[in-house]
Amino acid sequence: MTSPEPSAASSDSKLDALIARINGLGGGAGESRGPAAPSAAAAPPPPPAAATAPPPGRPAPSQPAPSQPASSQPTSPAARVRPARPAAAPTGRPVAKPQAPSTATPQGAAGPKTATAPAVTVPPGTPLPWGFEPTRDEPWRPVEPTSLEENNISDALLEQIVLRFLLNFGEAEGRRVADQVKLPFRLIEPILTRLKMEQLVAYRSATATGDYVYVLTESGRAAARTHAQDCTYYGACPVRLPEYIQSVRLQTIEGQRPQREDLLRAFKDLLINPHMLDRLGPAINSGRGMFLFGFPGNGKTSIAERVTAAFGKTIWIPRAVDVDGDIMRVYDPMNHELDMPETGAGLLDQGGFDKRWVRIRRPTLVAGGELTMDMLEVQGNPESGISEAPLQLKSNCGTLLIDDFGRQKMSVDQLLNRWIVPLEKRYDYLNMSSGKKIQVPFDQLVIFSTNLEPKDLVDDAFLRRIPYKIEVTNPPEADFRRLFEIMCKVLKIPYAAEPIDYLIKTHYLPVERPFRNCQPRDLLLQVRNYCLYHGKPVELKNEYFDFAVDNYFSVM
Repeated sequence: MTSPEPSAASSDSKLDALIARINGLGGGAGESRGPAAPSAAAAPPPPPAAATAPPPGRPAPSQPAPSQPASSQPTSPAARVRPARPAAAPTGRPVAKPQAPSTATPQGAAGPKTATAPAVTVPPGTPLPWGFEPTRDEPWRPVEPTSLEENNISDALLEQIVLRFLLNFGEAEGRRVADQVKLPFRLIEPILTRLKMEQLVAYRSATATGDYVYVLTESGRAAARTHAQDCTYYGACPVRLPEYIQSVRLQTIEGQRPQREDLLRAFKDLLINPHMLDRLGPAINSGRGMFLFGFPGNGKTSIAERVTAAFGKTIWIPRAVDVDGDIMRVYDPMNHELDMPETGAGLLDQGGFDKRWVRIRRPTLVAGGELTMDMLEVQGNPESGISEAPLQLKSNCGTLLIDDFGRQKMSVDQLLNRWIVPLEKRYDYLNMSSGKKIQVPFDQLVIFSTNLEPKDLVDDAFLRRIPYKIEVTNPPEADFRRLFEIMCKVLKIPYAAEPIDYLIKTHYLPVERPFRNCQPRDLLLQVRNYCLYHGKPVELKNEYFDFAVDNYFSVM
């Protein structure tokens, strides 16, 4: 038998590449139109030599990039050598990665490191997206689901969410439904097909991409209204509670171990005494709780709010968690700063991570005098059937600051009794609205900031569970003068040393007035506002400081 002509071989290669590209753009839409071939991600890849050796007389096909998804359609031998993204596995199970040429570092191997985000080691068997290398700034990333069964996604719960979504929006394309629940379209299409067969949804029209516009039938509306009586949630498909607990372990602050350079970067906009920095360092490095106490105005809150910056930059949290049918929202736009990785758009979005999760900056949650016991428990809404995660759960893998400790509406004993076990055991118990009690991680650096003496607030049993008690003292005179120089630059006021000397020798030393870190900023603001009101150039003068001191210290 003679070999095929080169022109015919070239045509076959181009045809194979075109078919593969159409399948990739379709997002798996064609999976239900023919017998599905075994997924390339579920089986070990062929040896490189066999994959790259072309048949006699046929030119070697070009290898696509490793990040291109595998098609589920039967293809020619030239198309089957396409490397695929590895399939997601249940937590704790290893994922086989294809042996394709790639610049990504294999899991467990030493890869290129940078000064700001060195590579880190994750536990063996942890599933990771193909091409993702864990770093200190992002120690873990959720893998995009490949099947509902392997990823423990409930068909019944997903069906309820889809029906409630169509009930509220009237009609939607299949890919719009998939985007709403944050799952790949190839996983949602069988659900929609089954709902169509059960006559709960119907086709309104077809789209140019081979999709359909879905609407509810009369029986579908009745089923959706029944589901809405129990719960009105129709957002992203919730993540199972064990998956969330595992994600906290992989992103814990206890494994960060920030060093002096990290603290200097976190406090770069503050003037902190080196002795104070040496005391703060071990406390932050431990990832445990600490007390910051001292006179008001010395920067306790400012220090506590910047502590999180000493840890890695980002973590992943689920939008919502499924607790045996109860839905609890974790992502809070009011307290979490979104920092999502860049992805494609529309049909060209190849995914790479589980979109039921969001990447945020390591959280810093602050609760002051408004803190109540209700904020520390799951807050269930009986009308919507949706629960809200408590404050400490939203601050996992970050920092929780209890500011003005001792001035809350609830008594100190109530708060101490509520947290005395979580602070030591690093886990907490929560009661869901259905009555179910769950155990969740208590993984954050808890900082208590107070102007009162800790020993006057709490007993020895609680103080033992807060290993670091750090007093934020008054600044020395040299630091006090330095603060005036810094704040003059910030407020754009020309600095002059003589008026500062006059201020200290006239209004501080004779009356033994203590220095506070906040006073340079506050006095300079008084001087600036005085000059702007009188239409004078903003500058430092002795008489301007006399006016500022009379206002500022009139009742102090």
